[in-house]
Amino acid sequence: MLPQFPEFKSIEMEDREVIHNILRSYRPETSELSFTNLFIWRAHYKIQWSLHKDWLIAACGVGGRNCFSLPPVGPAPRVEVTRLVLEWLKDEKGIFEPGIERADQKLVDEIKGSGLFAITASRDHFDYLYLSENLARLSGNRYHGKKNHLNKFRKTYNWGYEPLSNDKIPDCLAVSELWCQARRCSEDLDLMDESAAVKSILENSEALKVKGGLVLIDGRVEAFALGEMLNPDTAVVHIEKANPEIPQLFVAVNQQFVEHEWQDVKFVNREQDLGDEGLRQAKLSYHPERMVEKYKIQLA
Repeated sequence: MLPQFPEFKSIEMEDREVIHNILRSYRPETSELSFTNLFIWRAHYKIQWSLHKDWLIAACGVGGRNCFSLPPVGPAPRVEVTRLVLEWLKDEKGIFEPGIERADQKLVDEIKGSGLFAITASRDHFDYLYLSENLARLSGNRYHGKKNHLNKFRKTYNWGYEPLSNDKIPDCLAVSELWCQARRCSEDLDLMDESAAVKSILENSEALKVKGGLVLIDGRVEAFALGEMLNPDTAVVHIEKANPEIPQLFVAVNQQFVEHEWQDVKFVNREQDLGDEGLRQAKLSYHPERMVEKYKIQLA
Protein backbone atom coordinates (compact mmCIF):
# COMPACT_ATOMS: atom_id res chain seq x y z
CA MET A 1 0.00 0.00 0.00
CA LEU A 2 1.49 3.32 -1.06
CA PRO A 3 1.49 6.00 1.67
CA GLN A 4 -0.95 8.82 1.03
CA PHE A 5 -0.27 12.25 2.52
CA PRO A 6 -0.34 13.01 5.43
CA GLU A 7 0.61 9.38 6.14
CA PHE A 8 4.34 8.62 5.70
CA LYS A 9 6.45 5.49 5.62
CA SER A 10 10.16 4.80 5.97
CA ILE A 11 12.16 4.31 2.78
CA GLU A 12 12.84 0.67 1.94
CA MET A 13 14.40 -0.99 -1.09
CA GLU A 14 10.95 -2.18 -2.15
CA ASP A 15 10.01 1.49 -2.70
CA ARG A 16 12.68 2.04 -5.34
CA GLU A 17 10.57 1.61 -8.46
CA VAL A 18 7.84 4.04 -7.41
CA ILE A 19 10.21 6.73 -6.12
CA HIS A 20 12.78 6.30 -8.91
CA ASN A 21 10.14 6.60 -11.64
CA ILE A 22 8.78 9.86 -10.21
CA LEU A 23 12.27 11.32 -9.86
CA ARG A 24 13.34 10.17 -13.31
CA SER A 25 10.32 11.87 -14.89
CA TYR A 26 11.17 15.08 -13.04
CA ARG A 27 14.76 15.12 -14.41
CA PRO A 28 16.30 16.59 -11.25
CA GLU A 29 19.49 18.63 -11.13
CA THR A 30 19.99 18.49 -7.36
CA SER A 31 21.84 15.52 -5.89
CA GLU A 32 19.28 14.87 -3.13
CA LEU A 33 16.61 13.88 -5.62
CA SER A 34 17.69 10.33 -6.36
CA PHE A 35 16.41 7.17 -4.72
CA THR A 36 19.98 6.15 -3.90
CA ASN A 37 20.64 9.36 -1.99
CA LEU A 38 17.38 9.08 -0.05
CA PHE A 39 18.00 5.41 0.70
CA ILE A 40 21.58 5.57 1.94
CA TRP A 41 20.94 8.64 4.11
CA ARG A 42 17.55 7.45 5.39
CA ALA A 43 18.85 6.70 8.89
CA HIS A 44 20.88 9.88 9.29
CA TYR A 45 18.05 12.21 8.24
CA LYS A 46 15.21 9.91 9.39
CA ILE A 47 13.69 10.17 5.90
CA GLN A 48 10.11 9.09 5.22
CA TRP A 49 8.01 9.50 2.11
CA SER A 50 4.44 9.99 1.00
CA LEU A 51 2.37 10.69 -2.11
CA HIS A 52 -0.08 13.57 -2.58
CA LYS A 53 -1.88 13.19 -5.91
CA ASP A 54 0.96 13.19 -8.47
CA TRP A 55 3.61 14.59 -6.11
CA LEU A 56 6.26 12.79 -4.10
CA ILE A 57 6.90 14.28 -0.67
CA ALA A 58 9.99 13.27 1.30
CA ALA A 59 10.25 14.54 4.86
CA CYS A 60 13.19 14.39 7.24
CA GLY A 61 12.92 13.90 10.99
CA VAL A 62 9.19 13.15 10.97
CA GLY A 63 8.07 13.09 14.59
CA GLY A 64 10.90 15.32 15.80
CA ARG A 65 11.15 19.01 16.56
CA ASN A 66 13.53 19.61 13.66
CA CYS A 67 11.33 18.07 10.98
CA PHE A 68 11.59 19.59 7.50
CA SER A 69 10.56 18.59 4.01
CA LEU A 70 12.48 18.19 0.81
CA PRO A 71 10.81 19.85 -2.20
CA PRO A 72 7.63 18.18 -3.45
CA VAL A 73 8.48 16.48 -6.76
CA GLY A 74 6.02 16.25 -9.59
CA PRO A 75 4.21 18.28 -12.23
CA ALA A 76 3.93 22.06 -12.27
CA PRO A 77 2.48 24.19 -10.88
CA ARG A 78 3.42 23.41 -7.28
CA VAL A 79 2.25 26.51 -5.42
CA GLU A 80 -0.58 24.75 -3.62
CA VAL A 81 1.32 21.59 -2.72
CA THR A 82 4.22 23.69 -1.42
CA ARG A 83 1.85 25.65 0.82
CA LEU A 84 0.16 22.41 1.88
CA VAL A 85 3.45 20.88 3.02
CA LEU A 86 4.52 23.98 4.94
CA GLU A 87 1.15 24.30 6.66
CA TRP A 88 1.27 20.61 7.58
CA LEU A 89 4.69 21.11 9.17
CA LYS A 90 3.36 24.09 11.12
CA ASP A 91 -0.12 22.91 12.12
CA GLU A 92 0.25 19.14 12.37
CA LYS A 93 3.91 18.72 13.35
CA GLY A 94 4.19 21.84 15.49
CA ILE A 95 7.26 23.22 13.74
CA PHE A 96 7.68 26.87 14.74
CA GLU A 97 9.40 27.94 11.52
CA PRO A 98 8.47 25.26 8.97
CA GLY A 99 10.73 24.93 5.98
CA ILE A 100 11.29 23.08 2.74
CA GLU A 101 15.03 22.52 2.40
CA ARG A 102 17.23 21.90 -0.68
CA ALA A 103 14.61 23.27 -3.07
CA ASP A 104 15.80 23.59 -6.66
CA GLN A 105 15.57 26.52 -9.03
CA LYS A 106 12.73 24.87 -10.90
CA LEU A 107 10.46 24.96 -7.85
CA VAL A 108 11.54 28.48 -6.95
CA ASP A 109 10.62 29.70 -10.44
CA GLU A 110 7.17 28.14 -10.07
CA ILE A 111 6.32 29.74 -6.72
CA LYS A 112 8.24 33.02 -6.50
CA GLY A 113 5.48 35.15 -8.05
CA SER A 114 2.78 33.95 -5.66
CA GLY A 115 3.75 36.19 -2.74
CA LEU A 116 3.12 33.29 -0.35
CA PHE A 117 6.68 32.28 0.41
CA ALA A 118 10.01 33.54 1.71
CA ILE A 119 12.90 32.09 -0.31
CA THR A 120 16.52 32.02 0.91
CA ALA A 121 19.57 30.67 -0.90
CA SER A 122 21.41 27.84 0.93
CA ARG A 123 25.03 28.15 -0.22
CA ASP A 124 26.31 25.26 1.90
CA HIS A 125 24.05 22.92 -0.08
CA PHE A 126 24.84 24.14 -3.60
CA ASP A 127 26.00 21.24 -5.78
CA TYR A 128 29.18 21.47 -7.85
CA LEU A 129 28.54 20.71 -11.53
CA TYR A 130 31.50 19.96 -13.82
CA LEU A 131 32.01 19.19 -17.47
CA SER A 132 32.91 15.52 -17.54
CA GLU A 133 35.59 16.07 -20.18
CA ASN A 134 37.39 18.49 -17.86
CA LEU A 135 37.47 15.97 -15.01
CA ALA A 136 38.57 13.15 -17.30
CA ARG A 137 41.26 15.00 -19.26
CA LEU A 138 42.53 17.61 -16.76
CA SER A 139 43.79 19.58 -19.72
CA GLY A 140 44.76 23.25 -19.88
CA ASN A 141 46.44 25.62 -17.47
CA ARG A 142 43.61 25.51 -14.94
CA TYR A 143 44.25 21.83 -14.32
CA HIS A 144 48.05 21.94 -14.55
CA GLY A 145 48.52 21.14 -10.85
CA LYS A 146 45.97 18.32 -10.90
CA LYS A 147 47.59 16.81 -13.98
CA ASN A 148 51.00 16.91 -12.29
CA HIS A 149 49.59 15.10 -9.25
CA LEU A 150 48.04 12.46 -11.50
CA ASN A 151 51.25 11.96 -13.48
CA LYS A 152 53.25 11.60 -10.28
CA PHE A 153 50.79 8.98 -9.04
CA ARG A 154 51.04 7.06 -12.31
CA LYS A 155 54.83 7.03 -12.20
CA THR A 156 55.11 6.15 -8.52
CA TYR A 157 52.76 3.20 -8.18
CA ASN A 158 51.95 -0.07 -9.91
CA TRP A 159 48.29 0.77 -10.27
CA GLY A 160 45.18 -0.11 -12.22
CA TYR A 161 41.47 0.65 -12.55
CA GLU A 162 38.54 -1.73 -12.68
CA PRO A 163 34.76 -1.54 -12.24
CA LEU A 164 33.29 -2.50 -8.89
CA SER A 165 32.44 -6.19 -8.50
CA ASN A 166 30.77 -7.97 -5.61
CA ASP A 167 33.94 -9.73 -4.55
CA LYS A 168 35.67 -6.37 -4.03
CA ILE A 169 33.03 -4.92 -1.70
CA PRO A 170 34.81 -6.13 1.49
CA ASP A 171 37.98 -4.42 0.24
CA CYS A 172 36.06 -1.19 -0.28
CA LEU A 173 34.64 -1.43 3.22
CA ALA A 174 38.20 -1.80 4.52
CA VAL A 175 39.24 1.38 2.66
CA SER A 176 36.25 3.19 4.16
CA GLU A 177 37.33 2.04 7.62
CA LEU A 178 40.86 3.37 7.02
CA TRP A 179 39.42 6.72 5.99
CA CYS A 180 37.19 6.69 9.07
CA GLN A 181 40.08 5.98 11.40
CA ALA A 182 42.06 8.87 9.92
CA ARG A 183 39.10 11.22 10.42
CA ARG A 184 38.28 9.86 13.91
CA CYS A 185 34.72 9.00 12.95
CA SER A 186 34.05 7.48 16.36
CA GLU A 187 34.20 11.01 17.82
CA ASP A 188 31.77 12.53 15.30
CA LEU A 189 28.19 11.28 14.90
CA ASP A 190 27.88 12.83 11.43
CA LEU A 191 30.97 10.96 10.22
CA MET A 192 29.66 7.77 11.77
CA ASP A 193 26.45 8.21 9.81
CA GLU A 194 28.47 8.91 6.66
CA SER A 195 30.30 5.65 7.23
CA ALA A 196 26.93 3.90 7.52
CA ALA A 197 25.83 5.48 4.23
CA VAL A 198 28.98 4.18 2.52
CA LYS A 199 28.29 0.70 3.88
CA SER A 200 24.69 0.90 2.70
CA ILE A 201 25.51 1.88 -0.89
CA LEU A 202 28.22 -0.76 -1.18
CA GLU A 203 26.13 -3.60 0.21
CA ASN A 204 23.13 -2.60 -1.94
CA SER A 205 24.99 -1.52 -5.08
CA GLU A 206 23.32 -4.08 -7.35
CA ALA A 207 19.79 -3.34 -6.14
CA LEU A 208 20.43 0.40 -6.35
CA LYS A 209 21.86 -0.05 -9.87
CA VAL A 210 24.80 2.27 -9.24
CA LYS A 211 28.15 2.16 -10.99
CA GLY A 212 31.34 1.75 -9.01
CA GLY A 213 34.99 2.16 -9.88
CA LEU A 214 38.14 1.02 -8.09
CA VAL A 215 41.77 2.14 -8.11
CA LEU A 216 44.12 -0.68 -7.16
CA ILE A 217 47.79 -0.53 -6.21
CA ASP A 218 49.75 -3.77 -6.46
CA GLY A 219 46.40 -5.50 -6.93
CA ARG A 220 44.93 -4.13 -3.71
CA VAL A 221 41.88 -1.82 -3.63
CA GLU A 222 42.97 1.55 -2.28
CA ALA A 223 40.20 3.85 -3.52
CA PHE A 224 36.66 3.61 -4.84
CA ALA A 225 33.81 5.78 -6.10
CA LEU A 226 30.12 5.15 -6.73
CA GLY A 227 27.58 7.08 -8.75
CA GLU A 228 24.65 6.93 -11.14
CA MET A 229 22.76 8.93 -13.74
CA LEU A 230 20.85 11.81 -12.16
CA ASN A 231 19.19 13.00 -15.37
CA PRO A 232 19.84 12.37 -19.09
CA ASP A 233 22.76 14.85 -19.18
CA THR A 234 24.25 14.40 -15.72
CA ALA A 235 25.89 11.73 -13.60
CA VAL A 236 26.12 12.20 -9.84
CA VAL A 237 29.01 10.88 -7.73
CA HIS A 238 27.54 9.88 -4.37
CA ILE A 239 30.58 8.42 -2.65
CA GLU A 240 34.36 8.67 -3.11
CA LYS A 241 36.83 7.24 -0.61
CA ALA A 242 40.56 6.59 -0.69
CA ASN A 243 43.35 5.45 1.57
CA PRO A 244 44.37 8.77 3.16
CA GLU A 245 48.00 7.68 3.50
CA ILE A 246 48.61 7.52 -0.26
CA PRO A 247 49.38 10.90 -1.90
CA GLN A 248 47.53 11.87 -5.08
CA LEU A 249 45.06 8.99 -4.69
CA PHE A 250 41.96 11.17 -4.53
CA VAL A 251 43.03 12.89 -7.76
CA ALA A 252 43.50 9.50 -9.39
CA VAL A 253 40.15 7.99 -8.39
CA ASN A 254 38.29 11.17 -9.34
CA GLN A 255 39.84 11.26 -12.80
CA GLN A 256 39.68 7.52 -13.46
CA PHE A 257 36.05 7.12 -12.43
CA VAL A 258 34.92 9.85 -14.81
CA GLU A 259 37.19 8.69 -17.64
CA HIS A 260 35.98 5.09 -17.51
CA GLU A 261 32.34 5.46 -16.51
CA TRP A 262 31.05 8.94 -17.44
CA GLN A 263 32.88 10.11 -20.58
CA ASP A 264 29.67 9.92 -22.61
CA VAL A 265 27.79 12.15 -20.13
CA LYS A 266 28.06 15.92 -20.46
CA PHE A 267 28.06 16.83 -16.76
CA VAL A 268 29.14 15.32 -13.45
CA ASN A 269 27.51 16.51 -10.23
CA ARG A 270 29.89 16.05 -7.27
CA GLU A 271 27.35 17.13 -4.65
CA GLN A 272 27.74 19.83 -2.00
CA ASP A 273 30.37 20.88 0.53
CA LEU A 274 28.02 21.33 3.56
CA GLY A 275 29.98 24.41 4.57
CA ASP A 276 33.23 22.53 5.17
CA GLU A 277 35.91 25.02 4.10
CA GLY A 278 38.50 22.39 3.19
CA LEU A 279 36.00 20.48 1.08
CA ARG A 280 34.82 23.72 -0.53
CA GLN A 281 38.32 24.64 -1.64
CA ALA A 282 38.91 21.12 -2.94
CA LYS A 283 35.73 21.20 -5.03
CA LEU A 284 36.43 24.72 -6.30
CA SER A 285 39.93 23.65 -7.33
CA TYR A 286 38.36 21.48 -10.04
CA HIS A 287 36.68 24.58 -11.55
CA PRO A 288 32.97 23.76 -11.68
CA GLU A 289 31.11 24.74 -14.81
CA ARG A 290 28.44 26.17 -12.51
CA MET A 291 26.81 25.71 -9.13
CA VAL A 292 23.43 24.00 -8.82
CA GLU A 293 21.70 26.41 -6.48
CA LYS A 294 19.36 25.30 -3.69
CA TYR A 295 17.00 27.22 -1.47
CA LYS A 296 15.05 27.15 1.77
CA ILE A 297 11.35 27.93 1.35
CA GLN A 298 9.18 29.19 4.21
CA LEU A 299 5.79 30.80 4.56
CA ALA A 300 5.92 34.55 4.02
